[in-house]
Amino acid sequence: MSTIRRYHSASWDEAVIHELGAPGRRGVIPPAPWAPAAESPFPAGLERVNDADLPELAEYEVRRHYTHLAQQTLGMMGISLFGTCTMKHSPTVNEQVGARHELAAVHPRQDPSTYQGVLGMIHSFEAELCNLSGMDAFSFQPGGGADAAYLHAVITRAYHASRGELAQRTQVVTTAQAHPCNPAAAKAAGFDLITLAIEEDGYPSLEALKAVIGPNTAALMLNNPDDMGIYNPQIKAFIEAVHDVGGLAFYDNANFNGVMTRLRARELGFDACMFMLHKTFGAPKGGNGPSVGAYGCSEELAKFLPGPRVVKTEVGYDLVEPEESVGRVREFIGNVQQVVKAYSWTRAMGTDGLREAADISVLSNNYMEKRLMRIPGVTMSFPGKALPRLEMTRYSLEEYSAETGLTAVDVQNRMTDFGIDAMWLSHEPWIVPEPFTPEAGEMWSKEDLDEWIDVLAHVLDEGRVDPERVRTAPHNQAVAQIDGSGLDNPDTWAVTWAAYRRKHASA
Repeated sequence: MSTIRRYHSASWDEAVIHELGAPGRRGVIPPAPWAPAAESPFPAGLERVNDADLPELAEYEVRRHYTHLAQQTLGMMGISLFGTCTMKHSPTVNEQVGARHELAAVHPRQDPSTYQGVLGMIHSFEAELCNLSGMDAFSFQPGGGADAAYLHAVITRAYHASRGELAQRTQVVTTAQAHPCNPAAAKAAGFDLITLAIEEDGYPSLEALKAVIGPNTAALMLNNPDDMGIYNPQIKAFIEAVHDVGGLAFYDNANFNGVMTRLRARELGFDACMFMLHKTFGAPKGGNGPSVGAYGCSEELAKFLPGPRVVKTEVGYDLVEPEESVGRVREFIGNVQQVVKAYSWTRAMGTDGLREAADISVLSNNYMEKRLMRIPGVTMSFPGKALPRLEMTRYSLEEYSAETGLTAVDVQNRMTDFGIDAMWLSHEPWIVPEPFTPEAGEMWSKEDLDEWIDVLAHVLDEGRVDPERVRTAPHNQAVAQIDGSGLDNPDTWAVTWAAYRRKHASA
């Protein structure tokens, strides 16, 4: 039964808030202060001379403005099978917990004795991640996956320096289907890169790895499953080979969702790993603000972790600096609200819930694969091979593109006209032509998966009959196709109102 909906996003042609209202308009007028004016606590030269350039609106205007913006962005509340990111529901109760004054009002420069409950939750959650990974210690300081990968590259540098081998350990090995943050982090830390090609089984061969490692090898950094959802069954042999030449092995666990409770990074031999709290662990993801790349490592590497770290004492919890810390990768102890939300989610799920979530993720991926492969024009990466794909499969519209001239981006844009969030294509470079990579995870129902697949099939059929309709999409969204030619021009784009006015003063 088809599940194609009639859909149209709200489109308010809303101005930015600085262009609304009028001078002197107010939502709330606070009472006059009852105490006499105190001497300014600010040093000379720092106190504002002129009033801040803030919009002036009545309360109803503010409410209406943000309601309009919310209505225009509610497309992101559609079905979002965003591959390699494990987009899942962020429970509302966790947002309420994160907003409580016991957490939101805590300042990181307070004495640790004044927020023992918060430190206790961080310490408990670290223990839970150690249990899931087999690692001995975790840091929640990194502000996302790339930050955690960079932390590992820096710790790799410190580890080899402590052994007097940094001068020779100049190379980091990764794969063509590792997340791009891994080679980027290694390069930023000063290492040379060796990238292993994907071979006919969907992953590099052990022989290829052994051909490039040696006394210059500092580390191996990769995903498993990789960003095509393929699990390398030879992963233990990979790690043993790297250890045999004195290198470290780092596990990018961005795609952990399908293997939760099924494997532990340390038991596979990895020296360190990272988890995405804003992906796998139910914390919200967006705008790279509320993200946490939890970095875990062996006891041997823990002394290099950035401080401060939360430790349990005889009387409570305290903050300490590791003896050979590499220093900060972010301020204080990281995005604490997100850690607490992930802790709440994990405690609510329990071990049985996490295992069931992983099982549902794998089952949903297999269900989608069966249906998608019946759609004309859709093929899969490494077709015809019984590869160990878990909760993602990378598909291709190469045949469809050759038939119609339409691209995966065209299809992506048109699917949003039916209330489907823009599907994930692939990290660059595109090893699979015209790719798309749906990831069902555990939260989407069978009805949601069927609707997503039905919309894809509908759009592909529509493109054969009326390709221009697809090519010029979206038509039912708040914003149509935009001209992206100026996105790389810093003279035209602006992220603040003041910068916008400055750059567009002549207009």
